[in-house]
Amino acid sequence: MTWPWDPGLDSAQLVILLLHVLSAGPIPRHVAFEMDGNRRFARLTGRRAVDGHSDGFHTLKQILETCMRLNIHCVTVYAFAIENFNRPPDEVDALMKLAEERLVEIAQNGALLSRYGVRLNVLGHRKLLPVHVQVAIDKAEGMTRQNNRAILNVCAPYASRHEMTLAVQTVVQQALDKENFDSSLITEQIIEENLMTSLGGSPPLDIFIRTSGVKRLSGFLQWQCCENTQIHMVNTYWPDFGLWDFVPILLDYQRKMWAQSSN
Repeated sequence: MTWPWDPGLDSAQLVILLLHVLSAGPIPRHVAFEMDGNRRFARLTGRRAVDGHSDGFHTLKQILETCMRLNIHCVTVYAFAIENFNRPPDEVDALMKLAEERLVEIAQNGALLSRYGVRLNVLGHRKLLPVHVQVAIDKAEGMTRQNNRAILNVCAPYASRHEMTLAVQTVVQQALDKENFDSSLITEQIIEENLMTSLGGSPPLDIFIRTSGVKRLSGFLQWQCCENTQIHMVNTYWPDFGLWDFVPILLDYQRKMWAQSSN
C-alpha cells in the first residue's frame, strides 16, 4: 500500500502538512464565525452554560491559530448579541467575567495575538457593557494596536441593525454638515465604508460559517454577507468545531475560486 504521507508522522505533523497543502491554493481574506451551540453542548455533557462558553473560547483559540497559519488576514466572530442581555443574569455575569479575563489573556505579550501579529477590534454597542469589561477591552485592544499582520474582530455586544443604523446616521450627519446639503452624498458605498468592520480595516467577507445546525444569520454581518460571500451552516456545536469541519469549507472555497478563474 502506498501512503500519501509518511506513516511515521504524528498528528501535529500531519496537520502542519495539511495546512501547507491548503495554503498553496486560494485562501480567503476574511472568514466569519457565528459561534453557536455552546449552551447546548454544555447541556449534552451535563455541565453549566458557562462551561460551554469556556470550551467555546478554547475552540476559538484553536481555529484562530489555524486561520493565522493559513494566512487568512481577517477573522470575525460573534461573541455576544445585544439581545443576549435578556439571558439569565447569572449567565450574563459569567460571560462578562469570561470576556474580561480571556480578551486580555490572548492579547498579552507572547500570547496568541502577539505571536501572529493580530490586531484586536471589539465591535458593537460597548456602552452597554459593564465598566470593568470596557476597561479590559480598552486594555486588550491597546496591547495589540501595533500589530498589523492580521485582524480579529470580536463582535460584542453586537447587532447588524445597530451597526447599520450607526453607519447611516454618520453618513447623513456628514452630508448635513456640508455647506450645501446634497443627498447624493448618501450612497451605498459611503454607508459600507462607515460600518464597524470597514472602519476597523476588514476586507470584504469571503466565508460565513454558523455552527450548531441553525440556518439563519441572526443579526450577524447582514450587510457584509453579499452575493460573493460563501455561507455555510454546519451541524457541529461550536466547542466541537475543529479542523476537519473547517477543511471541507476551505476546499469548497478553493474549488469555486478555481472555477471562477477558469471562466
